[in-house]
Amino acid sequence: MIMPIRPEVIPFIVAVAVVFGLFAFILRMRKAPAKRVFRFCVLPAAICAAYLLFFFRDPERMAPADPAAVVAGADGRVMSIVKLEEKHFLKTECLRISIFLSLFDVHVNRAPIAGRSTFLGYFPGKRLFTFREKSSELNQHNKILVEGAQTRCLVNQIVGPFCRRVVYWPDHDKPVNVLVGERIGMMKFGSRLDMYLPADDVEIICKPGDVVRAGETIVARTRRK
Repeated sequence: MIMPIRPEVIPFIVAVAVVFGLFAFILRMRKAPAKRVFRFCVLPAAICAAYLLFFFRDPERMAPADPAAVVAGADGRVMSIVKLEEKHFLKTECLRISIFLSLFDVHVNRAPIAGRSTFLGYFPGKRLFTFREKSSELNQHNKILVEGAQTRCLVNQIVGPFCRRVVYWPDHDKPVNVLVGERIGMMKFGSRLDMYLPADDVEIICKPGDVVRAGETIVARTRRK
């Protein structure tokens, strides 16, 4: 079965073909042997294209049936779990789960809970390495608020020093209903995703160092009310 690939890969593939194609043309104009053209153009272009297809893969995921489950919003490794006050949107004491994505993780983001998803905006900032604690608020990021029946979740898609952009796919101008585990966006070329959950609403069941899969791995459960 062929792994689904995001169509956003196409401009990157075209750019690789143009750059290496131009380089190959220059080498041939200078009478370079075919082996050199293959070594310095064809082979690197094939490797770059293969990596891009790998990076933009978009595997199907099956969300858990547990209605109390809060799932990871991104693939990667749980970097930290911190209790803090979220003063701007949730306006309460929260537990923040930070997930670090390497260049080899799937970068498609998914809704941690079912509910009404609202794009709160893009916030410009720095490009610190995303394993640094202060990158959570200082770096460029998107903010998304998902309001469910049992809790709310503030999601930050955070840009790192090598990430070009973060993308939120649903409507930016009005709230959109999403299912738990539904695709909501993508972070390109390595980043960090923070999930803020009201501390009184949830019980965290993951721990720092855990490897998680977006839309599938349960990282918290809502408390019965």
